[in-house]
Amino acid sequence: MSIEDKNKTSMELLVEELNKYAYEYYVLDNPSISDKEYDKKYDELVKLEKETGIILSYSPTQRVGDRVLSQFEKYQHRGRLWSLDKGQNINAIREWHNRNLKAILQYNSINEDKLPMPTYILTKKFDGLSINCTYDESGILIKAATRGTGVIGEDITEQVKTIKSLPLRIKNNYLFEIHGEAIMTKRAFEEYNKNALIPLKNLRNGAAGALRNLNLRETAKRNLSAYFYDIKYSEGEPFETYTEMLAFIKEMGFPMDDYIKRCSSIEEIEEEIEYINSIRSKLDYDIDGIVIAIDHMKTRELLGYTIKFPKWAIAYKFEAEEATTILQEVEWNVGRSGRVTPTALLEPVELSGATVKRATLNNMDDIQRKGVKIGSEVYIRRSNDVIPEIIGVVEDSLQNGKDIEPPSKCPYCHSELIQEGVHLFCENTLSCKPQMVKSIVHFASREAMNIEGFSEKTAEQFFEQLNIKSIGDLYRVKKEELLTLEKFGEKKANNILNAIEGSKTPELSSFIYALGIPNVGKKTAKDLVKSFKTLDNIKNASIEELTMIKDIGEKVAESIIEFFKQEKIINSLNELLELGINPVTDTLEVEGDNPFKDKTVVVTGSLENYGRVEIKEKLESLGAKVSGSVSKKTHYVLVGKEPGSKYDKAKELGIRILNEEEFNQMIKN
Repeated sequence: MSIEDKNKTSMELLVEELNKYAYEYYVLDNPSISDKEYDKKYDELVKLEKETGIILSYSPTQRVGDRVLSQFEKYQHRGRLWSLDKGQNINAIREWHNRNLKAILQYNSINEDKLPMPTYILTKKFDGLSINCTYDESGILIKAATRGTGVIGEDITEQVKTIKSLPLRIKNNYLFEIHGEAIMTKRAFEEYNKNALIPLKNLRNGAAGALRNLNLRETAKRNLSAYFYDIKYSEGEPFETYTEMLAFIKEMGFPMDDYIKRCSSIEEIEEEIEYINSIRSKLDYDIDGIVIAIDHMKTRELLGYTIKFPKWAIAYKFEAEEATTILQEVEWNVGRSGRVTPTALLEPVELSGATVKRATLNNMDDIQRKGVKIGSEVYIRRSNDVIPEIIGVVEDSLQNGKDIEPPSKCPYCHSELIQEGVHLFCENTLSCKPQMVKSIVHFASREAMNIEGFSEKTAEQFFEQLNIKSIGDLYRVKKEELLTLEKFGEKKANNILNAIEGSKTPELSSFIYALGIPNVGKKTAKDLVKSFKTLDNIKNASIEELTMIKDIGEKVAESIIEFFKQEKIINSLNELLELGINPVTDTLEVEGDNPFKDKTVVVTGSLENYGRVEIKEKLESLGAKVSGSVSKKTHYVLVGKEPGSKYDKAKELGIRILNEEEFNQMIKN
C-alpha cells in the first residue's frame, strides 16, 4: 500500500472514530474518551488533511466554520414541508379530534380494511428555525436548507455543519430528507452574550441569525443545537407508524428530545399539555407549544391535507412569553439586603395572560450591555408569574432615547450609595425604611417564623412609630406600645403578641430561611437541616461539606459561609437566642412504621385535600420519592378525580392504586 493510500485509510478511520466520539459527547452525553485524547486525535486528522490535501465532506474539521460565503443559494425540497394548524385551547384540540374520529368511522363503515381509532404522538414544539437535511445513499450529509416556502428554501449546509450534535455521516443506504429544528440553548445564549459586542435579544433570533449568517465563524460561535422529529421524503421502505419513524431517527444517531408521549384521549392530551406548560420555564431551550400528530401512517393518508396544513396534526400553542413595549421610566428600589436595583416602568402590554407594566433591569452593567434607554422600544420576557425581564432593545427605537443615570444617593433615606461589583448598596441598615421593613416582613412570613397577621403595613408602623430597628426588637414590643398604633385594639394587640411569642420554637429550616441568607430558599434550608441537623453545624460547615449536598453549588455554599462570617450577623443571632428563640430540628421523616418511606409514588388527578405542591411535600416528608411517570419501579399511584393515562398504566403494570381516603388511612396507621 502506498503512503498516500495509507494516509487516506488513516484519515477515514480517524474521521469515523471522531464522529463516533462526537455522538457520544453531544447526543448521548456519555463520552468514552477524555477531551485531551479527543484533541490529540483531532490534531492528527488536521495534520493528515494538510499533508494529503484531501478533506472528506463528513470530516469533523468541517464543523469549524472559518469561511465567509458570498450568498445564499435556493434549494428545492424533495418532500414538501408543511405548516401546522394551531389551537390555543383544549376545545380546539377536541374539535380536531372529533373531525378525525368522524373521518375514520366514515371510512370504516364502507371499507373492509378498518383503520384503528386515533392514537396520537405528542412532541414539544421548539421555538427555533426549521432545518431540512438530506443524506445520500452513502449516508453522507449532502444538503441542509431552511424551510422557506415549504417547497423552496435556502441552502445553509455549511452553517448547519457547525451544529456539533448533527451527524455528518450515518449508517444508511438510501437517500432521505430529515426535518428538525435548530435552536440556541439558554446556556449557549448566556455564554455568547458574555463577550458579545452586540448581545443577542432572544434564543430564537440567536438561532435564526446564526443560520442566516454568511460568516460561518459567527455561526460557529453561537454553538447551536438541533432536535429532529420527522422524515418528509425517503427512498427507503415506508414507515407504518410515526413511532417507527422516530425509532429510525434515533437509531441513525440524530439528536432527539426525550419527550415523546402516546395518548389516545383528549383527557390524556390535556394532562400532558398541563405538564409541559408547568416545566416550560425550567427547560434549557424555548418551546412555544406541543405538536399532536396521528401515529398511524395510513390514517394520515386518509385524512390528507388542506391548502396549508396536514389534517392529521395540530400544534397546541402556549401563550406568548415575549412582547415589545416602550420603557417609559426607571424606578430605583431598595431591597432588604440594601441593594439598590432599577425597575423599568413600561407602557402596559398583554403577555402570558397578564397586563405587564414593570420589568426587572438587574443593574447598570445590564442596562449598558443591553443598550436600554428611556423611551426606547424593548423586548420583554415573562416566565410563569415572576416579574418580566427586559432582554433587549429594538435598535430602530434608540434615536430619541434618553440615557438611564444611576442614583448617587439612596432614593429613600438619601444616604450616599456605595458600589460593590456591579451593584449599588445603601449601608444605612438601621434607619433605611425599605431595608428594615422588608427584612421584618420576610422574617415573619409563613414559611419563615410564621408570625400570623404580620403584614407589610404592620412592619411599617413598627418601624416608624415604635422605632423597631432590628429583628430582635420585635420580641421586646409591649402591649401598651401596640395600643398606640392606628387600628390596634385589645384583640389585635393580643393576637400579634401571641403570634410573636408562638414563633419562638420554629423548625430549624424555617429559622434558617427567616435569616435571609442570600441564595438560600426554603428547600435549601430544609436540605441544610437534613444534612447538618443543628444550627451550629450549619454555621461551621465548610465549602466542601456544603457542596456535597445535592443542588447546593459553590455559589450557594459561598453565600452561606460569607453570611455566618459577619460579626453583625453573629451578634443578631446571639441576640435572638438570648431573647428565647429556640429552633427545633425539623421532623423530616415520619417515625415508626411508614409504608411510604423509600418508596416511589406517582400522583394523578385532582385530590380534594391536597394541592400539587402540598401532596409532593407531604410524600417527601414521609420519605417517599415522588415521580412524574409510572414505571415498573413505581410502588404506589395515588389517584384523585379525573385521572389520566398514568392510572391506566398503573392498572396495566399491576401497581397498587390508592385513593385519597386509603392514603390518609395508611399514614394514620
